[in-house]
Amino acid sequence: MTGIYLHIPFCKRLCHYCDFYSATALTLKGAVLATMERELQCLADFVPDRDAATIYIGGGTPSLCTPGELGSLLGAVHRTWDTSAVAETTLEANPDDLTPAYLGELRALGIDRLSIGVQSFIDRDLRLMNRRHDAAAAIRAVGDAQRAGFDNLTIDLIYGIPGMSTAEWEANLGQALALGVQHISAYHLTIEEGTFFGRLAREGRLQPVPDETSEKQYALLHDRLTGAGFEHYEISNFALPGRRAVHNSSYWNGTPYVGAGPSAHSFNGTERRWNVANNRAYLDRFAGDTYFETERLTATDRYNEYLMTRLRTADGLRATDLAARFGAPKLQEFLGSARPLLDRGLLLCDDGDRYRIGHDRFLVSDTIIAELFATG
Repeated sequence: MTGIYLHIPFCKRLCHYCDFYSATALTLKGAVLATMERELQCLADFVPDRDAATIYIGGGTPSLCTPGELGSLLGAVHRTWDTSAVAETTLEANPDDLTPAYLGELRALGIDRLSIGVQSFIDRDLRLMNRRHDAAAAIRAVGDAQRAGFDNLTIDLIYGIPGMSTAEWEANLGQALALGVQHISAYHLTIEEGTFFGRLAREGRLQPVPDETSEKQYALLHDRLTGAGFEHYEISNFALPGRRAVHNSSYWNGTPYVGAGPSAHSFNGTERRWNVANNRAYLDRFAGDTYFETERLTATDRYNEYLMTRLRTADGLRATDLAARFGAPKLQEFLGSARPLLDRGLLLCDDGDRYRIGHDRFLVSDTIIAELFATG
């Protein structure tokens, strides 16, 4: 089975924190979407089979696309892939794009899951981040989506925002829970080079929040959502029972996936390839013999990636699975590296086979996982 990702690299405005590739000039939108349809055919031979597991339309702002444009893209997927067993079809959307009429047309296209970019229910924070909706629009969009028949909704939230108090973060979580959504993704604000926030930080006009504030807001996030029945199943993701994000879970489980569009990535288990993060260059390169960059993963790369993706999740990894994938010597290497982390309480072992990082250590999980990496 294969996860299919469609990257829509256009936005009406750029958020001050975002480092995903996107452009505000829409003049190339039609050409890019048409090229993505052709690229989907090229990608079919990159992965082991043409059975689609999930379809995810991300960006950028996919909800800038008309129903006709989305329908054409989805039609290209259905023509190229066997979509009879697709578990979910997700569209990322900005709240102020989700009118009742538009929502009805999305349902008619077979889109059954929406990822709504709320980020905050505090208008001050939304203005700081250069979001184009306000809190009222976010609340209204979720309600309209539910009335349109969407019963699988996820919203994005951001914590660690400069100027946002822990009490305000708690109010954000309370509002999110009151909406009755099935899934919540919550990310700590990262100030990335190349973004507007990155420039402000270099100029000394924006300071990251103290580590103590980050830790308090993360702990509050975990406690409030798990207390409301959500499962904290990945560092940044919470779901009601049975409502985990199937597409995103495929990344953490090593399922092959293909990505069409500028900056999109594909992975078939042993090889990764990706497109240039530029709309004009994507169009120009697609006319050539090789329009993408490629990397063949070494055995060490595959092992380290397995550790990184599995240990991001609450399920962790099983030693028996690791041995089946990489052999008994690699298992012994893992167990040797894991022992000091177990002794220090940074790694947990359940039933003698399952290794995982506790939720209270998720914020430093990258550092923990790095201690397990093989070097050759």
